[in-house]
Amino acid sequence: MTQPTPAIVTQSAVRRLPRLALLLFCVAYVLPGFVGREPWKTQDMSALGYMAEMASGHSSWLAPMLVGHPPEFDALLPYWLGAWAMQLAPAWFPADLAARIPFVALLVLTMASTWYAVYSLARSPRAQPVAFAFGGEAQPTDYARAIADGGLLALIACLGLAQLSHETTPALAQLGFTALAFYGCAAGTERRGLAAVAVAGGLLGLSLSGAPAMAALFALGGAVAALLDAGEEEPHRRAWTRSLFVLAAAVVAAAVAWHFHAWHWRLDQSPGAGRDWRSLGKLFVWFTWPAWPLALWTVWRWRHRLASRHVALPLWFALVSAATTLLTPASDRSLLLGLPALATLAAFALPTFKRSASALIDWFTLLFFSGCAVVIWVVWISLQTGVPAKPAANVAKLAPGFTPTFSLLAFATALAATIAWAWLVHWRVGRNREAIWKSLVLPAGGAALCWLLAMTLWLPVLDYARSYTPVVRSVQSVVGSGTCVEVFGLNRGQLAALRYHGRMDLQQATTTARCPWLLVAQDVQPALPLALKAAQWQHAATIRRPADAKDNIHVYRLNR
Repeated sequence: MTQPTPAIVTQSAVRRLPRLALLLFCVAYVLPGFVGREPWKTQDMSALGYMAEMASGHSSWLAPMLVGHPPEFDALLPYWLGAWAMQLAPAWFPADLAARIPFVALLVLTMASTWYAVYSLARSPRAQPVAFAFGGEAQPTDYARAIADGGLLALIACLGLAQLSHETTPALAQLGFTALAFYGCAAGTERRGLAAVAVAGGLLGLSLSGAPAMAALFALGGAVAALLDAGEEEPHRRAWTRSLFVLAAAVVAAAVAWHFHAWHWRLDQSPGAGRDWRSLGKLFVWFTWPAWPLALWTVWRWRHRLASRHVALPLWFALVSAATTLLTPASDRSLLLGLPALATLAAFALPTFKRSASALIDWFTLLFFSGCAVVIWVVWISLQTGVPAKPAANVAKLAPGFTPTFSLLAFATALAATIAWAWLVHWRVGRNREAIWKSLVLPAGGAALCWLLAMTLWLPVLDYARSYTPVVRSVQSVVGSGTCVEVFGLNRGQLAALRYHGRMDLQQATTTARCPWLLVAQDVQPALPLALKAAQWQHAATIRRPADAKDNIHVYRLNR
């Protein structure tokens, strides 16, 4: 016997979220973080370094290298995209901003793919709400659009999306192509041609972005999901054809990754006792908040229909990402790939909510994000005026040497965003109380508000603390610009910053000195006498990184 659907939705509850408002909201979330900031440590800076090396012809496109170091991730396509953008940009256009343009498109692709994936799944027969005896239930198209709006809002609300989705790293490319493959698997019954292109492009892009194993696992779940609702949405023969196509696309993507030597297992060597399970628990709770409690509620409320495509497909994508998070060192970047699926599951919790649950979410969100916004403003006011004194003193301890500056544009943008938040709270309370997506308006708006405030009011101090620009300038003051410099023990971010910002000719240090200067990382300085002929070098300076003593660099001059 088919279990009844838990969704009870009236036509008045699926009123349309204004498209212009949703579009402007997405723009306000996407642009801050891509425009106006410096490349940050470590992976954001190192990825830019590889792109710059490839664009300038100093590195192979099939085997990127940075001062003798390969990339941390076995990815090619993200570096290609950034390098192509840098080559196509005019000479006057900042190279780092040019490299971010494809990644802006990838974040937009993530949002669009998630929306259309949720829309397609919500139109499936088993996802439909209860049909009323005398009519008045939500119409399929309006219902699907409202659920999709909720899914997009749930994605933006996830706290872990903010920083990683605004970096020029393979992680964002993996997220974009995962969302594209997810859409292709979700929309196969409606737009078969477009869905096929999305599946093939998503799996291939994911494989070339450093996650071929996850692409194969996602494809396996997509192939099974194609058969779940066979007979209700499409004939069995067509469902089998679509399932086999997904598997074939996965095989092709895996073969391409193998051809480019991009398939390597990166499992943690100590998945058991060596892991910090408390930190992992905190990561799961805060990185995926507020989607994870809603996703669990969806699994419970739709438990009699777990084999339906609208639940099984996102659940599989989310479980694969969660398992990868537990088994790989890059936990946060692996968990990032599960956010579109978690947002989808969260969206299907909306038609099962009672008014009390919705009110609880609203009040918690209002207090949490309003409190965060107040903290950001208080710290900024303290930096500008010295009142109150404690926040400015704390910043001085964390980022010694930082000098506050005032930007009228940043202040105006932050003020407008804060006013918009106050209006959104008033609007949420006073209007659209029956809209199904109402419970996720404040979480998404609050997440976007705090991200925008941080990227305007706090951007100068964040750039000072998280970029390598102050360090490079200090190094240049000692060794000069465009100088031949040997390096020992520096990480990829430091090397990329010295190459990109300092335009230095970097050489790996050997026992025979080839350059007049030597840069040594803080953590390997004790090993210098054992690795090199220390007698030929004289300590000249210690370049201290303002916010992290572990990133200090020791400068040595060659004895003549």
